[in-house]
Amino acid sequence: MIKTTVLVAALFCLLGVATEGQGGSVAYVTDSFEIMLRTGPSTENKIILTPPSAQPVEVLEVQGDWSRVRTLKKGGEPIEGWVLSRYLISRLPWELKSKSLSEENSHLKDRLSALQKTFDAVSQREKELAGSLQENNRSFQTLQTEHESLKSGATEYLKLKSEHKAARAELETLKQTIEALTAENRELDSSQRTRWFATGALVLLCGLLIGVAVGRQYRKKRSSLYQ
Repeated sequence: MIKTTVLVAALFCLLGVATEGQGGSVAYVTDSFEIMLRTGPSTENKIILTPPSAQPVEVLEVQGDWSRVRTLKKGGEPIEGWVLSRYLISRLPWELKSKSLSEENSHLKDRLSALQKTFDAVSQREKELAGSLQENNRSFQTLQTEHESLKSGATEYLKLKSEHKAARAELETLKQTIEALTAENRELDSSQRTRWFATGALVLLCGLLIGVAVGRQYRKKRSSLYQ
């Protein structure tokens, strides 16, 4: 459609140059028809060109049923002549519209193809992201399970640590108690040995005293026997 517009614009630029400033309206040869461009406004005048359907022309003047127009030859040279006005139309001919729509349709097809490729790429990327998301979810669930396991293990460890600490404290108390009992036992043993030693010494002293007393008594009796 853009190419056609450019061509038509170029055509009328050439026509404008050829007329050296003379103005006129734009018309087209009617659909599916070839008209006769004549040298004058009559069927008796010579035919100088047969513009095909959709050929753009510039209307320079109108005389009754005839219009003087300017158009281009196949070689691109401008030419002027007369045509019957009923064979001219002001709207864009169906042929040009068809070409324009065909070009636009081709352009839309190309754009649709590009959009389809983009859509396919996006769909593929979406599938890849969905797979990645699913894999990440599985990894997250695994990590969550491991976290719960570690959390449970940590709780059990803290419990065991607390019990171990309590056991150590109890053991330390028991150790101190044993040391105190051992020291007390040592003191008792020392005191008992002292008592036994003192008792032995007392018994020995008593024995000595008894022996001395008995010896004196015995000596007295013996002395009395000899007197």
